[in-house]
Amino acid sequence: MSTIAPAPARTAASVTVGTGPLTIEDVVAVARHDAVVELDPAALDAVTASRAIIDDLAADPQPHYGISTGFGALATTFIAEDRRAQLQASLVRSHAAGSGPEVEREVVRALMLLRLSTLMTGRTGVRRETAETYAAILNAGITPVVREYGSLGCSGDLAPLAHCALVAMGEGEVRVRSIGGRVATQERIETSLPDTTEITDAASALAAAGIAPLHLGEKEGLALINGTDGMLGMLALAIHDLRMLLATADVAAAMSVEGLMGTDAVFAADLHALRPQRGQAVSAANIRNVLAGSPIVASHKGPECTRVQDAYSLRCAPQVHGAARDTLAHAASVAEAELASAVDNPVLTPDGRVESNGNFHGAPVAYVLDFLAIAVADVASMSERRTDRFLDQARNHGLPPFLAHEVGVDSGLMIAQYTAAGIVSELKRLAAPASADSIPSSAMQEDHVSMGWAAARKLRRALDGLTRVVAIEVMTAARGLALRAPLEPGAATGAVVSLVASTGAVPGEDRFLSPEIERVVEAVSSGAVLGRAAAVTALA
Repeated sequence: MSTIAPAPARTAASVTVGTGPLTIEDVVAVARHDAVVELDPAALDAVTASRAIIDDLAADPQPHYGISTGFGALATTFIAEDRRAQLQASLVRSHAAGSGPEVEREVVRALMLLRLSTLMTGRTGVRRETAETYAAILNAGITPVVREYGSLGCSGDLAPLAHCALVAMGEGEVRVRSIGGRVATQERIETSLPDTTEITDAASALAAAGIAPLHLGEKEGLALINGTDGMLGMLALAIHDLRMLLATADVAAAMSVEGLMGTDAVFAADLHALRPQRGQAVSAANIRNVLAGSPIVASHKGPECTRVQDAYSLRCAPQVHGAARDTLAHAASVAEAELASAVDNPVLTPDGRVESNGNFHGAPVAYVLDFLAIAVADVASMSERRTDRFLDQARNHGLPPFLAHEVGVDSGLMIAQYTAAGIVSELKRLAAPASADSIPSSAMQEDHVSMGWAAARKLRRALDGLTRVVAIEVMTAARGLALRAPLEPGAATGAVVSLVASTGAVPGEDRFLSPEIERVVEAVSSGAVLGRAAAVTALA
């Protein structure tokens, strides 16, 4: 699956993991930008103290789940002390049962960081060296090979986390990347740099990095695989990306309103105050600011203008984009609560009890992942409708059909709209919730699961689709605005038109269009489009 590139931003040189929560920005810094992971010494002391509780229970002749018993449907089976190390290793090996394509590097790094964050809360009972090993693997740029399928989202992301735990044991497959993260340039950040090695074995990679493989003690195998870290990591990355993409969609909508000779009157602050939805007000302000001072908008104002009201895809953009923003805000609140959580089963309570619980169930995360996929599909659907209006001579107010150079000979951007329409159709399918499904597992012990991992995987694909649909709108609107000459666009939209022109996507006779689309997609995904507009006017 494709991944979304971040907007250019200053990232932390290091991220400290302690007993407190990480932020979404921390996750992005480590997962995408290879920020160094540092462990808080006080938190490590708490990890050591909590391990002493586990050691005491391991010596108890009474069975304790996950410490001296089997797991899941085998929770009542007592395991003798001399077999417990084998029990933990066997748990990890058997659960590393993923299949399918490799999961993206940034996702694997995010889930490892988040599992480390839970280990550092002192609520899981692992040894200090276990947390230190996870930090060392991240800092060495070693990425476990995690497969697409294997998580039901309960008990957590079992298979993906098990593949990572297996690597910490010196087993399984990894990729080692000597070039970390991204290479900054003036305009953008290069993304998707290729791995510098083929798949290699974990033992060799750990040895080369000077990392000793873990020999798991009681409960440690369970603690390493029992969390929502994969779906949460993907949610954190998605929130970061969607914040940028929704602001870019506001810019694209403003370009379309301007290029289609629409009115800016409907974006007035007092009109949106009549319906005090927070996200709607933000989007309306963005569009209003981008259109401010536009000579094209001014050219058709006044009593001679016969336009009563624009189509919904123009007039109602703040309502749709704003609803997506509010959905995103709700998702962020869920993510922040999850980032502050210690998800494990059993878990050590602050007063020293070891208790079974159901906090590994991914429903809270799964729901908002699905909510975001719905919002993404709708924002993209409206964007595609604006693109289509530019190409229809009956609705584009004087522009040539399909914005073609020589009508009848050239097809212009006709098939670019087909591409956007095909993506939107897929986004509608991806909007069907994964979290509404459940398949029983583990001999009916785990009889209701969240499917949160699947919800996260389809949201990543949806975000890629939204990026491409918005990019096609930006490219189309830029050509439409150029064709309005001698009328000039506003300062903010003009800056974006210039950026798009620098990619080669300019009016003219037909040519190989796909590379131009990809270059504009890159300009959107990197944050360059948003950055150009934001350099001219205030955007939120």
